[in-house]
Amino acid sequence: MSRDWIATARTLSEALPYLQRYNKAVVVVKFGGNAMGDDEAMAEFARDIVLMKQVGMNPVVVHGGGPMINEMLGKLGIKSDFVRGKRVTDKATVEVVEMVLTGLVNKRIVQAIMDEGGRAVGISGKDDDMMVCVADDPELGFVGRPVEMNVQVIRDLYNAGIIPVIAPVATGMAENETFNVNGDTAAGAIAAALKADRLLLLTDVAGVKDETGEVVTQLSPDQVRDMTARGVIAGGMIPKTETALAAVEGGVRAVVILDGRLPNACLLELFTEHGAGSIIRSTEPRVKPHHG
Repeated sequence: MSRDWIATARTLSEALPYLQRYNKAVVVVKFGGNAMGDDEAMAEFARDIVLMKQVGMNPVVVHGGGPMINEMLGKLGIKSDFVRGKRVTDKATVEVVEMVLTGLVNKRIVQAIMDEGGRAVGISGKDDDMMVCVADDPELGFVGRPVEMNVQVIRDLYNAGIIPVIAPVATGMAENETFNVNGDTAAGAIAAALKADRLLLLTDVAGVKDETGEVVTQLSPDQVRDMTARGVIAGGMIPKTETALAAVEGGVRAVVILDGRLPNACLLELFTEHGAGSIIRSTEPRVKPHHG
């Protein structure tokens, strides 16, 4: 018998405690980065999400779409500026953001999940007033900070056996306002409102790195604050760790920052002893050596 088949059977057997551990667990997955533009990577991601649902978990997908937004703005001749890593979003830009995220990107992910045998429905933060925002910063225009979350529609979907796929576009307090919300921020707010077991932030890096460039596999909120104060956590990692801290404080059991380019990244994190990336949690007992 092929060693590959034996290894596969052993892997499935070793996954049993984690399959039991995560039964009915709500896992919010932030999907973004380069994998979104690659059909093969998209199919692999969709397969992992369908498998998570099949074994009894409740995955909730929140996605970004920066590269696709940039492409569409370029085609339409709309100039886009960034302040501290966030897109300055005027009225014309927010219309394009909504069109690209809720139309093009959201439906591609939904289709990919259905192609792998799953059931998925695409919604945005505007649907059922799920995510109500105020302006995050006057300099940024229509970039929102969630202040009110109504997540019953998400629960209704996953309880019906459907995988929710959520575009980070939100409604405002005033009439007819639409806000662009940073994908990580939206995922963190949704995970906290659902009191999720896990928030997986898929990125284009291996995790949070220390001074020597090594990935730190486990971090407490105090360690994250200390590393940020010392400049070890810097640049694009700061908004991700800020999202992680806010999510943990909001009731999420743990947040994992991991490399979404890694094949089967979500499965590695959830169903193996080794895990993947950097896990941030308050000090609670662990089930397994790395990422219980």
